[in-house]
Amino acid sequence: MDGKSLNITDEKLHKLKEIIPEAFTEDKIDWEKLKAALGDDIEFKNERYVLNWAGKSDAFRVLQSSTTATLVPAKEESINFDATGNIFIEGENLEVLKVLQKSYFGKIKMIYIDPPYNTGNDNFIYPDKFSETKEEYLNRIGDKDETGFMTREGLFRKNSRDSGHYHSNWLSMMYPRLFLARNLLRDDGVIFVSIDDNEVHNLRLLMNEVFGEENFVANIIWEKKYSPQNDAKWFSDNHDYMLIYSKNKEIWRPYLLSRSEEANARYKNPDNDPRGVWKTSDLSAKRITEKDIYEIITPSGRKVFPPKGRSWGVSKEKFEELVGNNCIWFGKDGNSIPQLKRFLSDVQDGIVPLTIWKYTDVGHNQEAQQEVKKIFDGESYFDTPKPVRLLKRALHIGTNNDDIILDFFSGSATTAHAVLDLNKKDGGNRKFIMVQLPEKCDEKSEAFKAGYKTISEIGKERIRRVIKKINEEQGGKLDLDGNADKQDLGFKVFKLQESNFKIWRTKIENEEQLVEQLQQHLESLDENSKTEDVLYELLLKSGIPLTAKIEKKSGFDLVNNNEIALILEKVDKKIIETVIGVKPQKVITLDRLFNKNDQLKTNTALQMKDAEIEFKAV
Repeated sequence: MDGKSLNITDEKLHKLKEIIPEAFTEDKIDWEKLKAALGDDIEFKNERYVLNWAGKSDAFRVLQSSTTATLVPAKEESINFDATGNIFIEGENLEVLKVLQKSYFGKIKMIYIDPPYNTGNDNFIYPDKFSETKEEYLNRIGDKDETGFMTREGLFRKNSRDSGHYHSNWLSMMYPRLFLARNLLRDDGVIFVSIDDNEVHNLRLLMNEVFGEENFVANIIWEKKYSPQNDAKWFSDNHDYMLIYSKNKEIWRPYLLSRSEEANARYKNPDNDPRGVWKTSDLSAKRITEKDIYEIITPSGRKVFPPKGRSWGVSKEKFEELVGNNCIWFGKDGNSIPQLKRFLSDVQDGIVPLTIWKYTDVGHNQEAQQEVKKIFDGESYFDTPKPVRLLKRALHIGTNNDDIILDFFSGSATTAHAVLDLNKKDGGNRKFIMVQLPEKCDEKSEAFKAGYKTISEIGKERIRRVIKKINEEQGGKLDLDGNADKQDLGFKVFKLQESNFKIWRTKIENEEQLVEQLQQHLESLDENSKTEDVLYELLLKSGIPLTAKIEKKSGFDLVNNNEIALILEKVDKKIIETVIGVKPQKVITLDRLFNKNDQLKTNTALQMKDAEIEFKAV
């Protein structure tokens, strides 16, 4: 009882959908399909194999549009800011991915994401008005409340199953992010995407389009629950998926998994073979080859032939050679059917990954909840975190010791936890880049009551506590191999914000607004900008990574030894001469620092040119 009269149109559509479900797409009638279903001989428009949806063109325009946003450091929220290579970025991930394009293009070895699963209750960013302009979108996601946090109304649109663009909205959200993410991968890079049954089919098609169907690697089935859900209406949903695509499948190869003690325990040495432990394998082959069907006499005198319908796997000559090399086992009493000895020393150092990941090997949902509770003193602030073991398995397969890992749906920061944990285990030097929206916690939630106003605050705190735990575990241990200080136990925090430079507004409606714009742009730098924020913006827009080595010199900053020098506070002849003496490849300064002294600016440009230094005043 909703207090409304019967909707005749909806009732008819419901009945039609029961009779001809193939004529509907996202609960809307596809008229061409309906005509075809009713027997009309029609020709489908643009008939070709392609993934299409309402809003795809707009999603493509979104990814093509540039951003003027930047990232500013938050040192007070970081650990070992000046020394660490790990990064946590707080901000809307589409804009962040655009900001990272110059500095991290082709530098990321592995991406892992756990995006919204589109269950019908998800809130995520997407332009619900396809006519929405870039400026309107930025205004929306820039909405702040009185405490300075982004408002939920500005950031999110609930994607209900009742929406006419239910799948389309999700695809429009994912498409530009995956496209930009691919740009950041190395040629030998790989991406892992967690997903469930709601969108796995669409995600597979979407990733085929973005990464190429030829670069599909595997669809992993992860056993996320260890027991049946007996109150399930139809089936107990016990698994999720993880789609794996490489940037270039011809180049990328998975790293082998470590052999378990259980796997190695299968190898024995009952005959004290000097070549070490071994296990047996079937000597017969599933084929019938007459020349390979021959009599074998065991040491006990028993005559044996291959099983019915099979042949021996080697020729008679090869068999005699194997016997001579003590590579055939007839059992302890010499009376068994011959088997081939396979030595552990001949086996490759690792195991090829399987496509089914059991909870016993990589953890389950409840384990993930317990991990978060253990970190946060008995509280689990996330509904569906991933277990650390699951991410460590993906990291083991996808990365080597010095690789960079990106997660732009960071959530509870399990990926960062797994990177730190794996580095501790194998002595690696992997670096993480986490990106998380400062989504407000529900005021009724335990997280909010504990003082965490946003999801990103919880993620940062998790990383801090994991680092603290590792430091405590390492404290007091003898440094026998000299690696005590090797692990990077820190992270830099950056936050997405508007550019420190004034941006020209495109929506000018009258002469007064134009004059106002011109007056504002007499000074290009925002009056509230901080020197350090300007420094990082110029580095990002020059293609320099956020982990660049920055040295404070007298009157300027030197980046990556002599790659680039930035003069941001004062310009005079002495500073210019000092910078030229260092011989950086490039020098950037602010135009306003010349204080309208055109002679000094012209002389500086000429001196830089003579010294073969690229010079730019912004």
